[in-house]
Amino acid sequence: MPPDTRTASGPARPMLATLRRFLPYLWPEGATGLKVRIVAALMLVVASKVVQVRGAPFALQGAIDRMAAGSGLPSDDVLWLVIALVAGYAAARFAGTLFDNLRNVVFERVGQDATRRLAAGVFRHLHALSLSFHLNRRTGAVTKVVERGTKSIDTMLYFLLFNIAPTILELGLVLWIFGTRFGSWLVGGTLAMVVLYIAFTRWVTDWRASLRERMNDLDTGAVAHAVDSLLNFETVKYFGAEAREAARYDRAVAHYADAAVKSENSLAMLNIGQALITGLMLAGGMTLVVVGWARGQFSPGDVVLVSTLLTQLFRPLDLLGMVYRTVRQGVVDMGSMFDLIDTPADVTDAPGAEAMKVTQGHVRFERVSFGYGDGRLILDDIDIDVPAGTTLAVVGPSGAGKSTLARLLFRFYDPTGGRITIDGQDIAGVTQSSLRAAIGIVPQDTVLFNDTIGYNIAYGRADSGPDDVARAAQGASIAGFIASLPQGYDTRVGERGLKLSGGEKQRVAIARTLLKNPPVLILDEATSALDSRTEADILATLEAIERGRTTIVIAHRLSTVVHADRIIVLEHGRIAESGSHGELLRKGGVYTEMWARQAAEREEALAEA
Repeated sequence: MPPDTRTASGPARPMLATLRRFLPYLWPEGATGLKVRIVAALMLVVASKVVQVRGAPFALQGAIDRMAAGSGLPSDDVLWLVIALVAGYAAARFAGTLFDNLRNVVFERVGQDATRRLAAGVFRHLHALSLSFHLNRRTGAVTKVVERGTKSIDTMLYFLLFNIAPTILELGLVLWIFGTRFGSWLVGGTLAMVVLYIAFTRWVTDWRASLRERMNDLDTGAVAHAVDSLLNFETVKYFGAEAREAARYDRAVAHYADAAVKSENSLAMLNIGQALITGLMLAGGMTLVVVGWARGQFSPGDVVLVSTLLTQLFRPLDLLGMVYRTVRQGVVDMGSMFDLIDTPADVTDAPGAEAMKVTQGHVRFERVSFGYGDGRLILDDIDIDVPAGTTLAVVGPSGAGKSTLARLLFRFYDPTGGRITIDGQDIAGVTQSSLRAAIGIVPQDTVLFNDTIGYNIAYGRADSGPDDVARAAQGASIAGFIASLPQGYDTRVGERGLKLSGGEKQRVAIARTLLKNPPVLILDEATSALDSRTEADILATLEAIERGRTTIVIAHRLSTVVHADRIIVLEHGRIAESGSHGELLRKGGVYTEMWARQAAEREEALAEA
């Protein structure tokens, strides 16, 4: 007996709830043209079924009866009548195929439009989710879920409209014909066969759904691991772990293969059972008519009529089994995608939030506290005032909360206490888009799109032109390097910008921030991954773009922030010291100790060199 449909991952997806969620894509609100296409496609469905049930079988029956009637050679009139009936049978078969294909042509736009709207909606929602979701996600797994979910909607639209509904219509027509011509026994037998067929199909398909869901989970895991491994191919090579990664991937694929074998074997069981039920019904129905023919109740053509009608009915019923499996699988795939859509964003715009208006760029952190929810307090009652046009440096050991300040200012997270303002406006009360439009950042780890240098620079402002990009590159001191490349601004930078050096990537990041021209600028460890010579070149560029902007410099190396108007030393989530470089050195406190330690490290490195 097949096992329960519950799996290790939890209960089976509720089919009706998922289908109700899916219905708006079947009848899109406000899309009159698409609704007209749906109605036209359904009319073609009805025309196709009427021709196939009321046209072709009766034409063939008439031809057989005329051929079987009488004895000897037929007259010319009978011959031409039989030829006309045979031609009518062929024409009806062709008309059914014609209407089915016209239906597909009319409906194709509906399915593609539904897929487009769903895919675009999921993509927008993924970008609207908070940073915490993206830090915990696995890119390969998410893309696989979205891919399967969006593909399933077109399939489900097609099957619901053009397989389930036409099959019900055809069954009704066949039962009406059987009832009026052959009696209730054939009607009852046909209904019993259909009920048994559907019950058996659902029973086995529900069992297969649990096997299929496990197979999908294993497939998703294998793809997620492959993407993760390839994205980190440098780390794999650093540790000589190619064989280890290949073996791990092979194990994942092997588990998937085992699950796939079980799934396909269960399909064979389903097909055999379905064929047995339909075969018994065909034999029983034709036997009933043959017995009636022997008694003089029915003609030889009636045997052909019943055989043709049942065979035509079996064809969509055979597909109905596949349709039910597909719908069940679509429920699983779309359910996983709807889970993504239902994932709430941790940070949302307040009701009625207005756009931020930045006139000066005065930034304040007012008694701000923050923790990531696991009991760790990252920032504890922080007060920071950054007057417009000044440069504030934030230094301290790793884990002190320096980069968290930048994430809070961008509103990737909301503080657990206190508030952050820009020009007196609480950033929690304005739209996120307007807030982020007012802030630029040059991060420590610059990740570029796998596109051209020009595209990556132009990403800083959507309406920028080639001249704007060239000026930004000049300001970032990378225009000369770009000019030396054979393809110039059309040079592709590779996955995550790996074709460029660290300094070149940082200059591209600076250029796109210059192009954005924000009143508030964040430099988050912008030179920590660079060598001393490249760092010195980048620092000169950074100091130039800081002028006239409110700038927050987050740094580990103190030598990069001596020019700041004010320096804050963070330690254990609190402000340990505050002042200019000279004032902090005179205090002889934490900053002085850090300065002396780093100076000793520099001298030691020079001595070793």
